[in-house]
Amino acid sequence: MKKDITLKKKKKKYCAVGGQALIEGVMMMGQKGAAVSLRKPDGTLNTTMKSFVRARDKHKWLGLPFIRGMVNLVESQVFGFKCMTQSAESAFEDIDESGEKTKFDIWLEEKLGDKMMGAITTIGTVLGIGLAFIIFAWLPTWLFGALNNMTGGELDGFKALFEGLLRVAIFVGYMFAMSRLPDIRRVFMYHGAEHKTIFCYEAKKDLTVENVRRQSRLHPRCGTSFIFLTIALSIAVSALVLFFFPGLKDHNGLWIAVKLIMLPLIVSVGYELIQLAGRYQNVFTHALILPGLWMQKLTTVEPEDAMIEVAITALKAAEGLLPPEEITVEEPIPEEINMRILPEL
Repeated sequence: MKKDITLKKKKKKYCAVGGQALIEGVMMMGQKGAAVSLRKPDGTLNTTMKSFVRARDKHKWLGLPFIRGMVNLVESQVFGFKCMTQSAESAFEDIDESGEKTKFDIWLEEKLGDKMMGAITTIGTVLGIGLAFIIFAWLPTWLFGALNNMTGGELDGFKALFEGLLRVAIFVGYMFAMSRLPDIRRVFMYHGAEHKTIFCYEAKKDLTVENVRRQSRLHPRCGTSFIFLTIALSIAVSALVLFFFPGLKDHNGLWIAVKLIMLPLIVSVGYELIQLAGRYQNVFTHALILPGLWMQKLTTVEPEDAMIEVAITALKAAEGLLPPEEITVEEPIPEEINMRILPEL
């Protein structure tokens, strides 16, 4: 009997919140669903609850380890895109329209109406995906091939390492450049507010601006840490594949296709490792997330008090701690929604 009690005490239910920084706002996911809190141009706060039923709520097998990672990644990207679009529309809805419009602006408004911002964001996203493929998939392979040819094939054994390190360099450089832009810097400030608020909540402290301000802005479950871990895994897996199939290095098109095919596996493993890092604190998990924590010094910035208020409001709404009269329910929230594992921050 005593043994059973000890076992029960060791079984801790893992319950986490996660979210995303938006344009002048924060989205949080919790046990009551997803909440988007936005600071409108007039300074007021608008908090909306959104229905977000995960695929694993409908199909349990999609929540199994090494399957859930890729599923969650796709879901979070699609839902995060919708929230970002909403925040963009809110941020610009009160901009003075007295300025002269071009014929192209008038044509867009006539054809798209209220959907114009969404259409522009969609086009930008498609172009961004295409550019990401060129920069992170094609460019490293092409550069290695060019450099290897110049050295007469002396670098054959370093293909996976070279491509992986180049991806890291591109990613760091891109984030550094983005952090210099004033508008992006404000998003990074909301990112910092989001992390600090989640840390405060996980520490079971009162959600006040003062308590949140004291927390770290570097969180182990951040998507930045996940990206770095994924790149590190891709280097290891790529090196292993090239060891067993050395002929792939001579066919760039085939090699790029193989890397894309391996991506779901790498993402799935990375997801599970990030889960471990979120649950347990030890030397191994710290080493996993340390490069990502360093990178978060670029992707998060110390927030203003008003930004912290936004993050607190979003988290309270997502956890059912906000009075109903302060929330707009955009869609019916299914009672069965219960989000227990949310690695994305």
